[in-house]
Amino acid sequence: MNKVLLYCRQGFEKECAAEITAKAAEREVYGFARVKEDSAYVLFECYQQGEAEKLINELQFSKLIFARQMIVVGELLRDLPQEDRITPVVGMLTGAVEKGGDLRVEVPDTNASKELLKFCRKFTVPLRASLRKAGVLLNYESAKRPVVHVFFIAPGYCYVGYSLSHNNSPFFMGIPRLKFPSDAPSRSTLKLEEAFHVFIPADEWDERLASGMWAVDLGACPGGWTYQLVKRSMMVNAVDNGPMAPSLMETGQVFHQREDGFKYRPTRNNNYWLVCDMVEKPVRVANLMVDWLLNGWCREAIFNLKLPMKKRYEEVSQNLAMIEEKLKAEGINAQIQARQLYHDREEVTVHIRRIWSAIPGRRDER
Repeated sequence: MNKVLLYCRQGFEKECAAEITAKAAEREVYGFARVKEDSAYVLFECYQQGEAEKLINELQFSKLIFARQMIVVGELLRDLPQEDRITPVVGMLTGAVEKGGDLRVEVPDTNASKELLKFCRKFTVPLRASLRKAGVLLNYESAKRPVVHVFFIAPGYCYVGYSLSHNNSPFFMGIPRLKFPSDAPSRSTLKLEEAFHVFIPADEWDERLASGMWAVDLGACPGGWTYQLVKRSMMVNAVDNGPMAPSLMETGQVFHQREDGFKYRPTRNNNYWLVCDMVEKPVRVANLMVDWLLNGWCREAIFNLKLPMKKRYEEVSQNLAMIEEKLKAEGINAQIQARQLYHDREEVTVHIRRIWSAIPGRRDER
């Protein structure tokens, strides 16, 4: 197995390919990306044996922007016989994976694959039994062992391989399954909820998404992102010239500031969260976020960068590098993550957590 398979959003295969090629080269792993337009996946084939395994061990999945999942696979299994699709799959995995902790039979996230997904659900149960009998899977699920993946790209055609449980997406097909709350003002609320799941470990929610925290939502109207903060019993300054949903205002937790999000300056010094989903040039939003973090107006920020039609990976990379450079220049140590979420469209969601000052003698006021 000397290929790395990455799931991505349909239509963003080129961005995913550019990213994995660049990240691999940084680690002196060389190869080429096979890209099929609108396929919702990318296959990066390494030139040297063993380098696919090296890549998924050394490259942090959390640092990838356009990939939803990262797995090592072998050659494409073709024309699986209808009377026995299991034997070839077990044969490919035997010796390549031992004592896996979970099995996921998946498909690309495209409309064309929806019917195929129904087959995958039925196929999973007998395949799991056969893989356990062959020693490829443990007899019980384990979150500490590799995850075995079978990825069908068409009926009878699949890639098989594995991902590392400590360096992968924990979600089936790399997609958190979230339900739209019927009382939310807009579907954009799912973007922020997904961001919380992707960027903040579940065991840190009680501390970092705590009741009673103060937050600011720039460009809040009609309140999709404010809804998520209110749901977690936070107090929110919602900044927007447009109207907010009455249901949010009735909670008593939201203070509507009718101002331009770029001109607003906080009056409180204890805002923990800043969230922002304004439709604006990415560099302008990125600079605004830097201002908030440098001034200590928030501790953590989640915001969206709207993408141009071309050179989308380059645009995002440049803005993230600019943010990191400006924060470091002022002695601010920060954790920066970015991901094109499932609920995003032509945008990337960024999370920044201000940690401490790197300049000797300068103490982070938070």
